[in-house]
Amino acid sequence: MNLHEYQAKELLKKYNVPVQEGIPVDTPEAAAEAYKQLKVQYGNEFAVVKAQIHAGGRGKGTIRGKEQRGVAVGKNAEDVKTIAGNILGGVLVTIQTGEAGKLVNKVLVAQDVYYPGPNPIKELYLSILLDRAKGQNVIMYSTEGGMDIEEVAHNTPEKIFKEWVQPNATLQPFQARKIAFNFGLSGEAFKNMVKFVTNLYNAYVGLDASMLEINPLFKTSDEKIIAVDCKLNLDDNALMRHADLEALRDISEEDPTEVEAGKYNLNFVKLDGNVGCMVNGAGLAMATMDMIKLSGGEPANFLDVGGTANAQTVEAGFRIILKDPKVKAILINIFGGIVRCDRVAQGVIDAYKSIGNITVPIIVRLQGTNAEEAKKLIEESGLTVQSAILLSEAAALVNKAVSA
Repeated sequence: MNLHEYQAKELLKKYNVPVQEGIPVDTPEAAAEAYKQLKVQYGNEFAVVKAQIHAGGRGKGTIRGKEQRGVAVGKNAEDVKTIAGNILGGVLVTIQTGEAGKLVNKVLVAQDVYYPGPNPIKELYLSILLDRAKGQNVIMYSTEGGMDIEEVAHNTPEKIFKEWVQPNATLQPFQARKIAFNFGLSGEAFKNMVKFVTNLYNAYVGLDASMLEINPLFKTSDEKIIAVDCKLNLDDNALMRHADLEALRDISEEDPTEVEAGKYNLNFVKLDGNVGCMVNGAGLAMATMDMIKLSGGEPANFLDVGGTANAQTVEAGFRIILKDPKVKAILINIFGGIVRCDRVAQGVIDAYKSIGNITVPIIVRLQGTNAEEAKKLIEESGLTVQSAILLSEAAALVNKAVSA
């Protein structure tokens, strides 16, 4: 589950991680008031207006049809109001959103941290995630933080440092000091970085995060270490331990069909193909998608109905697949191990009758528990459903459907 920047920062503050303070708003007028409030509280003349979407590259991204960037500095209340007006309600296109972009419903008006002082400022980079190859958490960090971190990783990978931590262990003090040293810090900044990294790792573990990225990680002119930006992804499988965090989910940022599928406990991912597929089991679903491609089609989705599929979930899956206008055929490939084939067959029949006129061909392959009963149900239903026994037969029917 992805979080917005303003949500992530509030969570980090609970772990004593210093952040760039800000106020989330959804109107230009509220943005102007937020600027005034920040000016009184922190004494800054400038404020940063940041579009809040679930995607990176906001600083380089632009609002479609305008010259407005997704992140911009306002010099006064009127300036902040104008920038917020340009961003709110617009579609922000970044390198991560693609041409489709994302609608901006909220902006964060944040304090200026680039104020002058006795020491030079530094933009750094730090992220924490799971290294699956090693089975350990890894802290990746670099002295070259900012908007061009992807180019740094690509062109000068030697500037990216890594520190691994056992999942069942805490970050050791010597590791935090090593990170601060590699950042080239000393004195007060060094001490603040050690505290920052330690608390940030505690936040990563305590929140059951799957990814936590701070870019830029900022050293101010008075030696403070703060998170200017924050991207935080939470592990969906751990949300049962965090009811308060689950409430932060913004479904407007997610694909509507995937949100609907979640209501029926369906594992659904929308793709760009022309053959909808409904399968039980992730491994069989992947194999089915490969078969679709080999037969000349392209999978329109990944849909795993799981081992507890019933008529209701199958019907829900049907309706979700049929919402995609690109779908030219639907392939149902069920192996009856835990789930009974006749139960799935009944779901297909009920869905067909409930939905009404389904114009795309439906190919059904049912094998395993109660497969014969399932075949009989479909044959006696009077529906124009094509059945297959072998996977090769299903592939041939898919090829015929997409070639028509």
